[in-house]
Amino acid sequence: MHEITTTPVFYEADGLTMVAHLTRPHGEGPWPAVLIGHDGVGLDDYQRSRADDLARHGYVALAMDFHGGQTFFGRPDAMLARTMPLLADEGRMRAIGRLALDILLATPDVDANRLFALGYGAGGRIVLELTQTGVPFKAVAVVHPALPKPDAHDWCKVNSTIFLCTGSEDPLVTPDQLLAFGHALQDAGLDWRITIYGGAQHAFWARPTNTDGSPADGIMHVQATVPGVGYHPKHTERAWRAVLDLFGEASK
Repeated sequence: MHEITTTPVFYEADGLTMVAHLTRPHGEGPWPAVLIGHDGVGLDDYQRSRADDLARHGYVALAMDFHGGQTFFGRPDAMLARTMPLLADEGRMRAIGRLALDILLATPDVDANRLFALGYGAGGRIVLELTQTGVPFKAVAVVHPALPKPDAHDWCKVNSTIFLCTGSEDPLVTPDQLLAFGHALQDAGLDWRITIYGGAQHAFWARPTNTDGSPADGIMHVQATVPGVGYHPKHTERAWRAVLDLFGEASK
């Protein structure tokens, strides 16, 4: 495992001042690089920790921000008011993702030929949109993503390996929806895979917290959230190992 350095990165996007999280291994590169998109609640300690873990494994990782430094824990209505219009605007999503990607690619010692993406929820949709534009990600992993329409034509010029995962009990991204999207990837000739985690709900990695941000006991959320969200600690670890395996395989 590598020693790492973490840095907040401030930049302007979508009319807001974003506060991304950049982390990198110590030592000379070039290092493979990962762009991370957070879910609709906002860039939180979980996605920052995923970036840090990737850096320990030898990647430069940038966890983008698309809420201007805000998080919406316990405020589902405010989260939906910010996120749903964004998900309806492909141009906005692609512009937000591209600005973050440019910051990552401008980081010293990044190997642009070994580029990856990871997205959760709405951030999964953003990295999928970037992939459709032709960004040469070697592999893209999306966890309970917001999905674009399942149209094979949108993926005909893409060469990335795509990994999709969701919980069997997720009402927002159902296994049937993922399979329909997978069929579009299949028709486009892509290398793709789906993992469905039995018993897991939406955002199954999100550990419950108290109103002060401290961890809460159990798996049920204490603060208000959208329906169908639940924590599943075993599948959280399994999904993370699957992401690391995917990126490791594609880095060779």
